[in-house]
Amino acid sequence: MSVFLHLVLPFCAAFAVVAWVFPKILTIALAKQIVDCPDERKVQRRPVPVLGGAAIFIGVTVGMMLMVLTTGSKELLPLYLVLAAMLYMGMMDDILGLSPRLRLVVEVLMALFLVVAGLGSLNDFHGLFGLDAIPHWVAFPLTLVAVVGIINALNLLDGIDGLSSGYSVMACLLFAVLFYRTEHTTMAMIAAATAGALVPFFCHNVFGYASKMFIGDGGTLLLGALLAAFVLQAIDRQSPCAVSEGVSECLVPFVVAVLSIPVFDTLRVMTTRLCRGVSPFHPDKSHLHHILLELGCSHLGGTVIIVGLNLLIVAAWWSLMQLGYSVHVQLSVVVSLSLLFTFGLYAFLAYHIVHQTRIYRVLHRWSAHSHCEHHAVFRRIRQTIDQL
Repeated sequence: MSVFLHLVLPFCAAFAVVAWVFPKILTIALAKQIVDCPDERKVQRRPVPVLGGAAIFIGVTVGMMLMVLTTGSKELLPLYLVLAAMLYMGMMDDILGLSPRLRLVVEVLMALFLVVAGLGSLNDFHGLFGLDAIPHWVAFPLTLVAVVGIINALNLLDGIDGLSSGYSVMACLLFAVLFYRTEHTTMAMIAAATAGALVPFFCHNVFGYASKMFIGDGGTLLLGALLAAFVLQAIDRQSPCAVSEGVSECLVPFVVAVLSIPVFDTLRVMTTRLCRGVSPFHPDKSHLHHILLELGCSHLGGTVIIVGLNLLIVAAWWSLMQLGYSVHVQLSVVVSLSLLFTFGLYAFLAYHIVHQTRIYRVLHRWSAHSHCEHHAVFRRIRQTIDQL
């Protein structure tokens, strides 16, 4: 595989196209008043356009086109249809508002379509717990639950500027490296293109003011479906990843490490809601990024902390793999760190915030340094981004 053809070119092409099309989509969103209005649950103070998912979809389309032109493969057409459906449903939710039940039904149907269309399945544990191939009657429901869970984890991650897109850039680059190493050409190109498409959006979302746009449910559902497809393509026993020597036995802990913060924080939030006797889909401000805002972090600071914690878990997994530890040790450490950085960190911060302890005051002062909106460098970046 050529690094330039299968990684650099899709990344740069998607980056360039999204950077060019972004202002045009922003103009449409403003003209049609497709905006996210502030309320008691949201953190913005003014209406913000919410068509970022359309820009990301265009970047993914560029990656798909390059993949077809360079490889001649059309095997990912079902995935493209699922992404289009998720974008459409998410945009309808952004504009009209859809019930959680309807969204869940559509997500299950899309997960079912991915499996039936042969896009992969969680049908192999690759030696974890002494298990390899998994019977179809077990793998099928497990795959549906995993796909729907990943989609919702990405959707719930979108609470502060730059978090869902910043995390997704990291995740897509990690999957791109995995697919490149295992010569899974088609998925490597899609992962690289998605990362490239997300970068210009991230810059406008974090640094822009006049050009700020939210990714919206359309974007988060699309990204969730795409990351779920990456997981299926990595784990499936017929995938190039699964037959790659020296890689296949580490796939499960790798996937768990990459998805650690979104998935475990979603489990924490939904468990907490159920314990309070409310629907697990009932919106509130109990996510990890909300407690960081309450501590005093800026949006950019919260994003850096959460993505940094996720990278730390990936680095811990990689270190253990390089040192030759078993897959069971790798997974145990990944899960332990994931629980510590979600359940443990949230409980720790909540306690000190409620009791206004000395630790809270110290952390609050440190968090204040993440507010760089009024610094000259930040203002220059904002001015440049808004003029693009």
